[in-house]
Amino acid sequence: MIPAAHRSASLPPSGLDGLDPTWSRLITTPALDGVGRTWHVLDNRVPDPSLTLLCVHGNPTWSYLWRDLLASAPPGVRVVAVDHLDMGFSERTGTTRRLAQRIDDLCALTGALEIDGPVVTVAHDWGGPISLGWAERHVDQLAGVILMNTAVHQPQDVAPPGLIRLVRTPGLLEKVCVTSPMFVRGAMALSRPRPNKDVRRAYEAPYDSPEVRHGIAGFVEDIPLDPHHPTRATLDAVANGLGGLKDVPTLLLWGPSDPVFSDRYLRDLAKRLPQASIHRFIGASHMLPEDVDVAPVVYAWIDRDTAMPPIGDGRTRESLWAAIERRSNDRDPAVVDMGKEGAQRYVTFAELAEGVSDLASGLAAIGVAPGDRIALLVPPGIDLALCLYGAWRAGAVVVLVDAGLGVRGIGRALKSANPQYLIGIPKALAAARTMRWPGVGISTSTLAVSQARALGVRHSLDEIRRRGRSHQTPAEVGGDAFAAVAFTSGATGPAKGVVYRHRQLQAQRDALVDLYDIVESDRLVAAFGPFALFGPGMGIPSVVPHMDVTSPGTLTANSLAAAVEAIDATMVFGSPAALRNVTATASDLSHDEREHLARVRLLLSAGAPVPADVLHGAVEVIPNAEPHTPYGMTEVLPVADISLSQIDEAGDGSGVCVGLPVHGIEVVIDPFDRQGAPKGATTTDPDVVGEVCIKAPHMRDGYDNLWFTQHAASQPPGWHRSGDVGHFDAEGRLWIEGRIVHVISTMLGPVTPIGLEHAINRLEGVALSAIVGVGPKGTQQVVAVIVPDPGIRRSSLAGEGLADLVRSRVGAVDVAAVLVVRSLPVDKRHNSKIDRTRVAAWAERVLAGGRMGNP
Repeated sequence: MIPAAHRSASLPPSGLDGLDPTWSRLITTPALDGVGRTWHVLDNRVPDPSLTLLCVHGNPTWSYLWRDLLASAPPGVRVVAVDHLDMGFSERTGTTRRLAQRIDDLCALTGALEIDGPVVTVAHDWGGPISLGWAERHVDQLAGVILMNTAVHQPQDVAPPGLIRLVRTPGLLEKVCVTSPMFVRGAMALSRPRPNKDVRRAYEAPYDSPEVRHGIAGFVEDIPLDPHHPTRATLDAVANGLGGLKDVPTLLLWGPSDPVFSDRYLRDLAKRLPQASIHRFIGASHMLPEDVDVAPVVYAWIDRDTAMPPIGDGRTRESLWAAIERRSNDRDPAVVDMGKEGAQRYVTFAELAEGVSDLASGLAAIGVAPGDRIALLVPPGIDLALCLYGAWRAGAVVVLVDAGLGVRGIGRALKSANPQYLIGIPKALAAARTMRWPGVGISTSTLAVSQARALGVRHSLDEIRRRGRSHQTPAEVGGDAFAAVAFTSGATGPAKGVVYRHRQLQAQRDALVDLYDIVESDRLVAAFGPFALFGPGMGIPSVVPHMDVTSPGTLTANSLAAAVEAIDATMVFGSPAALRNVTATASDLSHDEREHLARVRLLLSAGAPVPADVLHGAVEVIPNAEPHTPYGMTEVLPVADISLSQIDEAGDGSGVCVGLPVHGIEVVIDPFDRQGAPKGATTTDPDVVGEVCIKAPHMRDGYDNLWFTQHAASQPPGWHRSGDVGHFDAEGRLWIEGRIVHVISTMLGPVTPIGLEHAINRLEGVALSAIVGVGPKGTQQVVAVIVPDPGIRRSSLAGEGLADLVRSRVGAVDVAAVLVVRSLPVDKRHNSKIDRTRVAAWAERVLAGGRMGNP
């Protein structure tokens, strides 16, 4: 064993990437160990600070981890980042320092630094327990706690992290941590993406020889993997003492791809610190401060405005299930399941009301408590309606994940939402078992004992309903109770969990009823699964046509006609992709099918910008329906509405006209600067382009485990920043021009895509187009990517004739290149939203000389 030698503290070498040498200082704590110890710290030395951040690193990093917090500290905020003794550039003591000693060390250091004002602790990895130990001794100073990928408890029935167990293998600890720099380099390998060479060199700088790496091994050895470890009692005391921090604002920032501190440890901390705000950075791993820029998040949280004004219109609203109960003696069909040959089965309102009541009581009987989360992996239809309204009646929060996200996307969503229960069809339960998705398994069908055991299923819907018949109906929850976590489509990034309370969903239901004059005699065909869920809540029959719900473009005219006939529908809702295929397959309709479609009074299409030609085509198939397109999003729907005749009246413009804001909703524009970023001052003046901001009673409550996303999207408090780009015209109509993430930042100012795309799409020989930017922000070049009609086999530069036509259609916008491709990537939920980010990356690669392929 290489001996642990004493070495004095020192300053870091000059030239380390991102490190200001004026931050470094050496501080001596005279009384430690009876001989005094010297520390290296980074300190921006703000005089008379209003707040101090005390930043505590883990193993095997050093204070360099917090350089971005020092570099971007706002006025009046002091940032002190410590190097533990035996770590970084602090003194090598030649002693063994366990958790209890390190907490004492940190207390001695802050005394020497004379930190006596309000403090927010910021910690990562093993720095978490050390900082919490300090916090529990300094509650009177504590203004907040921020933790990143750490832990305070290791359950005895759960295996510790595999990487730690591996390094603790006899004979490996010294080789990995001391003899070689393997542990330091391994930590860098956990970062996503891997840091550049200069950053890696900076992290290795204080650990350049075996003699100075003993502290790394000491930290690993001090992790209490068994109950008899000498540090176990200290760590348990820290964990048990967290109750004393219940009134301290807390922020948990997490990289969920961490192979060391998985979401299990996040959930444990959230349970011990229930006041905590949480942000999970999808894709980030263990080295969170390297994987993402945490400084804006930290400072936004410190400067947060916690006051969220209530939004309402003073209306008293019915419960989400009131319409079902009101029709509890009604034998009319409530929900119909369709198959290839037409209607397969249905439930009446009376049966649905009884089923919802029994299921709610049964869920309570198996232990579901108000506020528990239940994920529903059930296709649209009878079972989904029963589960949804039964869960709501029981006071549970439903987690709704679109099957179009795919197995990976569903898994990410469920691990983020962390439901206590998961109701699914056997196929979904098999995926849940294989992928280890959270939640007690409940099957929609009764399974054989062996199959249930193999799938980890504890209950079936039939069994729960039987229990419910002899169990008391749970008390109704109020309007402020949480109702749902509904995940977005993921069209512009990882799907986000949108949180709703009961009162917000009640207001959403009522807004739709009022907007479209929906009455009890209406009947709904929803070729978009989530919209079908509103039918029972409105007290009207509903059906989803026979189609692949993960691919709306598979809806045929025959399937739509069969669904309309099944309930004698008066309303049809479909995405643009669904309506395009209905129009394309209309020649297959019989005379009787056309007769049924002619009885529909209202046609709705949404989910993406809806071109007028799509609605005109659909009207030829559904001739007596008034076409409308409601504008909205997962976070708030409806926001605005426009009919086909109003679209025609508005004519061509820069974007898609989505009409006037719905009554009771406020919509404003936050204008762009020359870089395409919102300025922060809102207006309703015409022809001002910027971000669309919305305030409505039926607006989302927030985002689940995405504190920073919620904070950024809620400025000023009470508003929702949609991420959509738009403007008002002189008549007060709202036009949508794209998404902020797709705005092209050119030397002449921002360019938005949708208006240009629509102009190009009207060219003969063009099936679809995407306008994207390549190059650095501020000097981006505009590129047009075209899907020609007829199609092509290989991507290429467009011919001179097509390129000239495209440039002639976009007016003053300078198009640097025109490319033709076989197809463009679109989202799975709507089959309509183009993934322009992916197209832009492809175009940049191609124009730099890369392989063509297809976006």
